Amino acid sequence: MAQKSFYLCFICVNLWLKYKMSKLAKSQWNFGELFSPAEMRKVLSVSELTSNVRALLEKQIGTVWVSGEITNLRAQSSGHIYFTLKDANAQLSCVLFSREKVSQRELLADGQKVLLQGEVTVYEARGQYQLIVRDVELQGVGALQVAFEKLKQKLAAEGLFAAERKRPLPKFPARIGLITSPTGAAIRDVLHVVQRRNPALEIILAPARVQGQGAAEEIAEAIRTLNAFNSPLDLILVTRGGGSLEDLWAFNEEIVARAIFESAIPIVSAVGHEIDFTIADFVADARAATPSAAAEIITENVFASRELVGDAMSLMQLRVRRRMRIEGENFDSLVGRLTRLHPRRKLDDSLQRLDDLQSGLLRGLKTASRSRNLILQNLAGRFLRAKPSSALKIRREHLKQLEKRLNSLGPEQVLARGYSITTDAASGKVLRDATKVKAGQKLKTRLAKGEVFSRKEE
Repeated sequence: MAQKSFYLCFICVNLWLKYKMSKLAKSQWNFGELFSPAEMRKVLSVSELTSNVRALLEKQIGTVWVSGEITNLRAQSSGHIYFTLKDANAQLSCVLFSREKVSQRELLADGQKVLLQGEVTVYEARGQYQLIVRDVELQGVGALQVAFEKLKQKLAAEGLFAAERKRPLPKFPARIGLITSPTGAAIRDVLHVVQRRNPALEIILAPARVQGQGAAEEIAEAIRTLNAFNSPLDLILVTRGGGSLEDLWAFNEEIVARAIFESAIPIVSAVGHEIDFTIADFVADARAATPSAAAEIITENVFASRELVGDAMSLMQLRVRRRMRIEGENFDSLVGRLTRLHPRRKLDDSLQRLDDLQSGLLRGLKTASRSRNLILQNLAGRFLRAKPSSALKIRREHLKQLEKRLNSLGPEQVLARGYSITTDAASGKVLRDATKVKAGQKLKTRLAKGEVFSRKEE
């Protein structure tokens, strides 16, 4: 800061001396006036001195063009942009006010090389001279990037990039045109991939410079030449290896873009590396990341077909085995379903149930017979133990009474007296509570003579 102030004072004194010398020239070199004591003792305030310096700078220098590199860029919320313009030996404070209509304002950034037009003045609050920017032009790569964006917007508006106009590439090309440098790495990459994947592909080379002055015109002329080739081509490959934006610039020229657009043959563009995009890429019918990738795209279907034919036998065997396994599983499933639905299966189930019922009935009869035998054995024992004949007679009479009572309490006697027994027609379960009978339930009523079937209604 001290060094800046010293330089500023030096400039001010120098300008003041020039001003006085110009007055002396008009007054025929009156040195007394120049070095009068009153004049030498005149004291200026900081504001007055700074104002005089500003007036002198604006009058003597005014509007200038300055080139340099941007650093310390600050964009304020007000829309004003402050930055420093520097070169190897000096730096200059700059301000671009929001009211200035500068088309490339958004491209200003640290490290950007620019050419500025502005007015030299002094910011009196800090006593710092600065450049008020009125116009901006980018230099180097920045200028090329701006030109790229402008042409891209122009051609996009004309429909050169429209997806609906792009043509599909032929699946099995037999003859293609190749536009590239005959000495570059791109042609070697393309030929290597084609030789490995589809050696029968015929390539017609249209050599052209891919970099430098006149390269764009040669590329465009090569496209037109291949379109007029006496043997029809299936497609054209325009390619070159990687490089800087300046190296690839020929493929960003409008003449190349329009030649690609006007081509009657589909065009594949493969310029630079994977991250590089050119105007030619946007106009072409297909874009590949690298020359090798382009060759792989062109030969993809032929290469895939060769692999398919080579693997056809094993693939067919695999699919036949898979189909046979699936059909076998389906057949086994169908056989199982038919077996389960066969009438014989239902008949077997019915016969098995009949056997179960018969076995249950026999077990019931055996149990009842065993119980009766036990009762008779008990009675016989008691009878033998009571030997007197009278007791035996009384026992017999008592036994007869018991038998009569037993018979009178049996279901046949109850039914004979006018009663009936109602059971569930399906299960045979005896019903004792009418409230538990459901509507629509089928009933069977046993009478002294015969049975009556009925159904409960609401």
